[in-house]
Amino acid sequence: MANSQLKPHAILFPLPYQGHINPFVNLAIKLASKGFTITFVHFEFVHHRLSKSQNSNTNNEIDFFSEARNSGLDIRYTTINDGFPLEFDRLNNYDEFWISLLQDFSARVDDFIGKILQYEQSMVTFLIVDTFFSWPPTISKKYNLVNVSFFTQPALVYSIGYHLDILRENGHYPLKENTVEEINYIPGVKSISTKEFMHFLKEGEIKTPQHEVSKRAYQEVKKADFVLHNTVQELESEALYDLNKKQPNYAIGPISSFLTKITVSKSLWSESECTKWLESKPLNSVLYVSFGSFAQTNKHVIQEIAHGLVLSQVNFIWVVRENIVKLDCTNILPDGFKDEIGDKGLVIPWCNQNMVLSSLAVGGFLTHCG
Repeated sequence: MANSQLKPHAILFPLPYQGHINPFVNLAIKLASKGFTITFVHFEFVHHRLSKSQNSNTNNEIDFFSEARNSGLDIRYTTINDGFPLEFDRLNNYDEFWISLLQDFSARVDDFIGKILQYEQSMVTFLIVDTFFSWPPTISKKYNLVNVSFFTQPALVYSIGYHLDILRENGHYPLKENTVEEINYIPGVKSISTKEFMHFLKEGEIKTPQHEVSKRAYQEVKKADFVLHNTVQELESEALYDLNKKQPNYAIGPISSFLTKITVSKSLWSESECTKWLESKPLNSVLYVSFGSFAQTNKHVIQEIAHGLVLSQVNFIWVVRENIVKLDCTNILPDGFKDEIGDKGLVIPWCNQNMVLSSLAVGGFLTHCG
């Protein structure tokens, strides 16, 4: 193959959660539209969930990027096994799942990447991996790949985690319980209260797998060739400016599916139709309530939110997904709640969040902040 025919190749590897999958899919389409060859990698259980959300009976044959490829984009799709059976509950067994990923998964990735590259010819190959995976430096070095870390949350959050050493020096990591102070020494962060810190920074979390995942990720990302952020330069210029003193950091947001007409299925649950209900409501009158695809709470919190929504008298859409509380808890909404709210509220298990937030009827968003 002549060099003029070779294209840059990017292997994309998202974290297996909705808020990470969405921007990775959109980035894949964006890069492919710029002439990249893309290999997109899902976990097998994610592939299964996506297939199930479409009510498909052919889980192993679906290629979620077929429409993109039919439009002329060079996107290949494949899956990797995480070492657990499909029926294993990774949410309610989070610790076991992530301990395995920390200890054993890199060997699977090593073999997987080696097979992908065995017959691959390209100008250069980029490994674009979610920041919360800690194996990219080792794999990139072994296979001579450009190590690209993609952070799907705000750059300010990244900057706090990136500067754990400074937080430790100032006695704020691990953060002692009930410590509330305003600090202004984190580079690129003007001022922030410690009560706004990510929970893995707190003293009670340091022995959890989630703490180890985050700590190791922020250590290893410092070896990346560059870091991509799903944010807007003008919104977080100060954080990005200081991060660029350490290594190249680029704001590439918003990476949105609205920027392309190509449809790629990426919802882990079947999406409820909300359009007609929203169209029946006045401008800016609806509160959208959603706490994401991963965070869990308890029945008491859910019931307090339900009572608050009733008292507020506002129109609302509330996403109450499966597993939002532990599996052993059923009937989490107050008795008679749906009858009481009538047509003022719509309680659904999942929806297309971009479409809901784009509705002119929506005037507010109550969320867990990721």
